[in-house]
Formats: sequence, structure tokens, C-alpha cells
Amino acid sequence: MIVTLLVSTGAAWEPAALASLAAHPGVVVLKRCVDLADLRASASTGQADVAVVGADLTGLDRSVVDQLLAHGVRPVGVTTDPEQTRARAGRVGLVTLVDADQVGGLGALVADLPADPTQPGGGPPGAGAVPRLPSAADPTVASPGEGGGRVLAVWGAAGAPGRTTLATGLAGELARRGLGTLLVDADPHGGAVAQQLGVLDEVSGLLAAARLVASGTLEERFATTQRRLSDRLRVLTGLPRPDRWVELRPGVLTELVEAARSQGQVVLDTGFSLEGDAGADVGRPGRNDLTREAVEVADEVLLVGGADPVGLARLARAVTELHEFRPDPPLRVVVNRMRPTLGWREPDVVAMLAGFGAVRSVHFLPDDQPAVDRALVSGRLLVETGESALSRAIGALLDAMVAPSPPAPSRR
Repeated sequence: MIVTLLVSTGAAWEPAALASLAAHPGVVVLKRCVDLADLRASASTGQADVAVVGADLTGLDRSVVDQLLAHGVRPVGVTTDPEQTRARAGRVGLVTLVDADQVGGLGALVADLPADPTQPGGGPPGAGAVPRLPSAADPTVASPGEGGGRVLAVWGAAGAPGRTTLATGLAGELARRGLGTLLVDADPHGGAVAQQLGVLDEVSGLLAAARLVASGTLEERFATTQRRLSDRLRVLTGLPRPDRWVELRPGVLTELVEAARSQGQVVLDTGFSLEGDAGADVGRPGRNDLTREAVEVADEVLLVGGADPVGLARLARAVTELHEFRPDPPLRVVVNRMRPTLGWREPDVVAMLAGFGAVRSVHFLPDDQPAVDRALVSGRLLVETGESALSRAIGALLDAMVAPSPPAPSRR
């Protein structure tokens, strides 16, 4: 027996839909909800299996669909304009659509829906799957260099190892080489990309883009959320306050990245923790979900740490933590602020890190505080403040990423 909810808004197709559902012996109409709030409350009781809604209903977005699915309720959308509705329905997560003139077979469709809510159902003509945004795991998605850009996630442990400095440096160098690049501030603890680059915009590009994902209009309006720094470089500014991380639901960053990589390179400046939030309620985000998502979606993870004893200890633990979170990650370790006064050589650091996990390669950035200070004070990119030892090292890092990688050393 399939228990069904129907959102009643006075649409012309509703009487026929209700009659079809009521007439089918395998379907029970539990309630006619007056609006989406009533639908969400009814779904949370765990008594319903299917929700029938108008696909063009105001307020129907990705968060509503995700909440329904979290409670085991499969949404079915009814559309009066299939050509116009299908693209939006796919972006908000509606898998099954029914044309309004075909609702006479709605009861049979609901009864025949598969157990997997991500699969389209059978039923009358007009029902079927709507396109979903591709994911990095989808073999049909073009690999980097074949119609899509690479996604680089700059991650590192706590203690300000230089994540933002490296992320902005990489983005600037990519743009300098003529590659269209989007720099995304994805730090859930409050990013610093806008401040570092002198962007004085109070509107968070990340939150604005997240709202577009929820409304299904990201494809049309994504460019309006980005700040243009040059012909090749754009920035999606981060959270204006750390407490606003709760406005970012899981999956938003993945959709933003997939939309951005179709236009060029993507550099993600992330947070410091990959720890999961075991106490989070169903459907609610955890604070570190943004960082975890960035590391998962990245084509390459650049793990940055300081060259001093405390920084190296944190870096070693981060290598282990990353391997536990994402087995066999596409990892490059970047040791920042390397200087001769520390008393050890680069081979010593490489040998130490090799004992904590398979690392494709280790790169070193010099301690070039004058170059960093010039960029910070002027609110500019490293490449815009003149050539320096640090900018040359970041360029060499990008050169190494293009060249074939050596085999990763085995764990000792």
C-alpha cells in the first residue's frame, strides 16, 4: 500500500489527480496539504511514501526535495509546461514528472514507483526522469582537459599554515597563464579571501550561489554571484560571519563546482577540519561538511603545512586523516615557509612524511614574508606585485602538476 500526500493549491489538474489516486486500490491519500510547510510537517511523521506536488510550485526547491527524501517520501511533480519545467525540476531534484493532461494515470504511476527514490518511475506517457546535474563520479563527465577544468582543493590543518595564500597564489598564476579560473572561498569557519584581495562586497557570493542552487536557477544566474578581478579570474566570496555556515546545505558546493568547472579551472580555499558531525539532525548540515565536500569533489588535493616542528607534526597527522577520509586521495603535500634556519633539508622532510601515508609528491614554498606583505597591504594577488621567490615556487608547483607524476611511495 502506497501512502500519498497531495499539495492542494487550486490547480486545474488537482481534481483529476485526486480522483486517480483515490480510485487505485494500492494507493491511500493520507492528506491534502495546504502548502509546502504543511507538506514538510506531514512528511516528517514518517507515515507517507509519496508526495504529489506542482512542479512549478512557489518555494519548491532543493532543500524541500532533500527533506522529503530524508523522510522516505518520494516526490512526484505535475507540470503544465513540460518544456519549461523539466530543466528546473532536474536542478531541484525532482526525478519523476507527470504532464498535467496525463494525471488520469497518476494512481498507477504512484503504485509502480521503484523503491529507489533517485530512479524514475513507470506509468503513463509524460512520466519519466528529468536530467540531474552530473557528478565527478559520473563516467560521462568529461575529464579535466577534455572540456572541463580541474578542481584544486587547498586544505591544511589548523594553525594558519597558509591555505588562503596558496589558494589565491594558484588562482592568480592560473589566470596569468591565460586559463579562466574561479577562486571559491569555501571555509566554513569564515573565509579570508575577500579581505586578502581587497574585495569590499558585503554580499557573500557563496550564500547567493547557494540560494540559486535551491531555487534551480544556478545555470542562468551563476555569473551574477561572482566578482570579476580580471579577464581570466573570478572570485566567489565566502561567509561574512562564521555562524552563517548553517545556511549551506550538503551538496551545494558540489553543484557549484560542477557548474564552474564547465567554464574553466576551479580553486577551492577550504577549512581546516574533516571531522564529521555525528550529532547533526537528518537533513541539517554539519559545520565541516563544506570542507569534506571540497576534498571529495577535488581532482587534486593540495595539503599545505608549515615547515616548523609544530606545523610538520600537524601536517603528518593531516596526511593520515586525509587517507582515512578519502582512501588513495589525489594528494600533493606543500610544505610552506621553508627556511634554512630550521636546520633540516628537504629530503629529511620528505622521508618523514612518507612514513604517514602514500604521498604523490612533496613541494616546498620559501618563507617569503616581504612578498606576502606587499600583496596583503595592497589587496592584490602575488603575481600582481612583481616577481618573487614565492611566486616562482607556486609557478613551479603548477608546472609539476602538469608533468607526469612519479609513483606514490608505499606506506612504511
